[in-house]
Amino acid sequence: MGIERSSVVSAPLAEVFDWYSRPGAFGRLSPPWQPLSLISEAESLADGRAVLGLPGGLRWVAAHDPGAYDPPHRFVDQLAVDGVASMPAGIAMRWRHIHEFQAVDDGHTRVIDRIETPIPAAALNATFDYRYRQLADDLAAHRRAAGHGFKASTIAITGASGLVGSALSAFLSTGGHTVIRLVRHAPRNSLERRWDPAAPAPELFDGVDAVIHLAGASIAGRFTEGHRRDIADSRIEPTRKLAQAAGEAGVGTFVSASAIGYYGYDRGDELLTEDSARGDGFLADVVEAWEDATEPAAAAGSRVVRVRTGIVQSPRGGTLRLMRPLFATGLGGRIGDGRQWLSWIGIDDLIDVYHRALWDDALAGPVNAVAPNPARNREYTATLAHVLHRPALLPVPGFGPALLLGKQGAQELANASQRVTPARLAAAEHRFRAPDLEATLRHLLGRGEGTGDQENGR
Repeated sequence: MGIERSSVVSAPLAEVFDWYSRPGAFGRLSPPWQPLSLISEAESLADGRAVLGLPGGLRWVAAHDPGAYDPPHRFVDQLAVDGVASMPAGIAMRWRHIHEFQAVDDGHTRVIDRIETPIPAAALNATFDYRYRQLADDLAAHRRAAGHGFKASTIAITGASGLVGSALSAFLSTGGHTVIRLVRHAPRNSLERRWDPAAPAPELFDGVDAVIHLAGASIAGRFTEGHRRDIADSRIEPTRKLAQAAGEAGVGTFVSASAIGYYGYDRGDELLTEDSARGDGFLADVVEAWEDATEPAAAAGSRVVRVRTGIVQSPRGGTLRLMRPLFATGLGGRIGDGRQWLSWIGIDDLIDVYHRALWDDALAGPVNAVAPNPARNREYTATLAHVLHRPALLPVPGFGPALLLGKQGAQELANASQRVTPARLAAAEHRFRAPDLEATLRHLLGRGEGTGDQENGR
């Protein structure tokens, strides 16, 4: 029994094969709703092997077949046994994946996936729909950047192992860029450099074209004095030191994470743009100081972009990771009366905003990284329930979040209401992959419509 799926993407054959051969491709193609984790990626499509973590500490080892390697037309991987943890899957399952690439014309390539496995085709349809859309959208994003003169660059990233950092690192690597991960532990390879937040080393940015600063303690949690201190201390001074070091090193572009918390926890129905005044609250205080901490880089001549991020949508982290299990079992619902505004953004659209911050020389200062269509909490919860085919009948009482987060935490997180619009991105005619909430959730949760051709039962 076998499965065959295919899709045509708007890119030349060599460009598509090169994308697959670079670090990060496996991560970009792995559906976020699956309970798998990438432990190690294959170093070569010819004879490397990728290792995936399965529930219960088990492993899935995909070994590439050197005899079937024919660039840029084919590579093959198959399930293998390498250690005790991989034995259950390797012995019980048959899986051979043939990846083929055919030139349709100079600017289009047909990507063909043939899988020899007893797994029913229906169980994999959502996976391949996701993979083909990711591939097409990523290639299109890189081609747009190249069209604006953005060439292969060396980019240093803090927080590269986090939700956003891991996706961004994989995206940039598959685009042909060199990603240097700034880490706090001893470097494990040439693509890691030791970063001391209190005193960044002068050589930290040798050969670096741009810096993306994502590191910072999670804001989720009860707003105790210690938690508030961790939030501020992990952002303000480390950012100032890093910006100063980047400026002194002559780094051309410094991109720093920021947050829509700048606008305060409740501005009613006011439509907030990058020119709106800052709001009230602890997070507004922190974000203002956080953004101000990037000034040493700007003063030294770096182009500084501050990415004010909304509520990131991904089942791998953030609020969607917490809410999905509740809604999947029919236990989800709005918070309070559900009138509060939620300014959201899909993880891949956020990656595109960071990417644009690298290549668009006209972009500087604060940039609202939110989808153009904010939703009220009641609309968001109804849409999530609809996508998961579950009711949303159990509203959370207004006082409920305070039991977990404390009064201030509930006020500034769970009950926050910010109607934010991406005015500067709109002025730049930025293209969002999925500006619609339902389309975003369907893609991220594997509940979308098919994008590829399908042939089953070979």
